[in-house]
Amino acid sequence: MSGGMRGPLRETIDVLVPTCNRPAALAVTLATLGSQSWPRLRIVVSDQSELRGACDQAEVQAVLRWLRATGRQVDTFRRLPRRGMAEQRAFLLAQARSTYCLFVDDDVILDPDLVTRLHGVIREERCGFVGSALHGLSHLGQLRPAQEAIEFWNGPVRPETVRPGSTAWARHHLHSAANLFHVQTRLATGDGVARRYKVAWVGGCVLFDTALLRAAGGFDFWESLPAQHCGEDVLAQQRVMARYGGCAILPSGAYHMELPTTVTAREVDAPYVLPLVPDPAPDAGLPDAASRGAGTIE
Repeated sequence: MSGGMRGPLRETIDVLVPTCNRPAALAVTLATLGSQSWPRLRIVVSDQSELRGACDQAEVQAVLRWLRATGRQVDTFRRLPRRGMAEQRAFLLAQARSTYCLFVDDDVILDPDLVTRLHGVIREERCGFVGSALHGLSHLGQLRPAQEAIEFWNGPVRPETVRPGSTAWARHHLHSAANLFHVQTRLATGDGVARRYKVAWVGGCVLFDTALLRAAGGFDFWESLPAQHCGEDVLAQQRVMARYGGCAILPSGAYHMELPTTVTAREVDAPYVLPLVPDPAPDAGLPDAASRGAGTIE
């Protein structure tokens, strides 16, 4: 398996951050990455801001100087014209060199131990990805019991195929508003154990096994989509999940800044226009879903 047996704290994790027109939010996100307890992070930022580059603005420059001065490696790229989020993520994935890569959106606040906890789970589960769903804390107190269903993994994380419109597809409602925060508060044990639960997908903060993400096609489907699209992260995760499994953890430790979306044209939604499970391609001997006990959730 690609996770290997190296000493865990000696591994470098690539953190891949797509950004566009959000310098202040990006600065906050980078600051919380710089405060992670995980000692070895390589942060890669791909900036598609339309006018002045986000990484050239004062608040981001200040954080970049701090990150580099305190030993974090940071690579920044200015990339125009925009060809859509799938192409942006494909570019970022192409920069990854480490066993694991963490995709983090540019409007996310992370608890200081989050990367360490995600890494511990993905090494133990040996699955395709582990995510931390984002809490929308402006919705605290807005209880939505019908959206708070959670399904925990009682054994190892296994592959499964979740299709649009299925019962399992409705799992995504748990990640709306502050639903997950209410659930984790109600179920809090204080023992520090990360509980794995089943997902349709996870937005904003997902740690992948880099080799397994690439083996499932990564974001190479970008050329099959118009530049204006959404759902590229959903499709990539579901393709990985169908072959290698994926989960999210409770407690999460990731918080959404709840800024207006920069993806405003959403008529083309990737999971609805491209197959969730493409024909498998040769993958240098990596196991497929059939050998890992896959199931299909209809």
